[in-house]
Amino acid sequence: MLPKHEIKGVVVPLITPFTENGEVYEEGLKHLLDFHVEKGVHGIFPCGTYGSGPLMTTEQRKKVIEITVNHLKGRIAVIAQVGAASTDETVKLAKHAEKVGVDVVAVVPPYYYSYDEVAILEHYKQIVKAVRIPVYAYNIPRASGFTITPSILAKMADFGVQGIKDSSFSLVDFMHFIIELGKRENFTFMVGTEALLLPAMMVGSKGCVSGTANVFPELIVQLYNAITERNYDEAVKIQLKAVEARRILISAKSTTAICHRLLKERKIDVGVPKRPILPATDEELNFAFKGFSRLGLL
Repeated sequence: MLPKHEIKGVVVPLITPFTENGEVYEEGLKHLLDFHVEKGVHGIFPCGTYGSGPLMTTEQRKKVIEITVNHLKGRIAVIAQVGAASTDETVKLAKHAEKVGVDVVAVVPPYYYSYDEVAILEHYKQIVKAVRIPVYAYNIPRASGFTITPSILAKMADFGVQGIKDSSFSLVDFMHFIIELGKRENFTFMVGTEALLLPAMMVGSKGCVSGTANVFPELIVQLYNAITERNYDEAVKIQLKAVEARRILISAKSTTAICHRLLKERKIDVGVPKRPILPATDEELNFAFKGFSRLGLL
């Protein structure tokens, strides 16, 4: 089954606004969604790494997905990250996401414990069997502790996985996925960082899931547009600017926390991060503010 929206372009791994007592800040989330639609992004990726998905209760994750889908009303695509530590929990979240109307579910490998290839493949089989909407693998070895290889992804595709968000941060590894699966019809490749968007699109990526787009969506949309318009001289300039912006962003102890502070600087009230993530310090904010001002972004 194909998604309602074509999955392409700039997809934001949306941070989740919380109140001081750790509850989902509904109005802040709605304002944040409107901000990104206005800036021209093509999709939202809630409950991922930036979105603090693993820190939330099941009910909070469901609430974020429901608010996102209901508030967007089909304006842009929604790829819900439903991966959890257990298969049962992941199936439960995937079924809920399908019921409320997301386009795609993305699944990080089950984390904390170590699993072999057989266990991981069986896990993904259960997700594919549970829903009719597309299931994407979410490769993020540094967080999940498991590396999805091209051969493993090919086996996943054999039983119905339809795409990948690759956050290995390796262009070579990303190209290996393209070599292995690039000829499969309706299989979608999304690189998991704006830092590789230009070269990744040259070899087959449909776009990127961009953490930096949380704060500066217009910059990453500008980069995507320059690439699709084949204005490569301009695209190179913007790509380097995007890499520098990302370097400033990840200098903070928590990219999620600094995104909260910087969005407030942009007059977007997104509450606070969810504990144990602590708010960014004034020192971190001042460093980021100077860097982004130098780039003309603030």
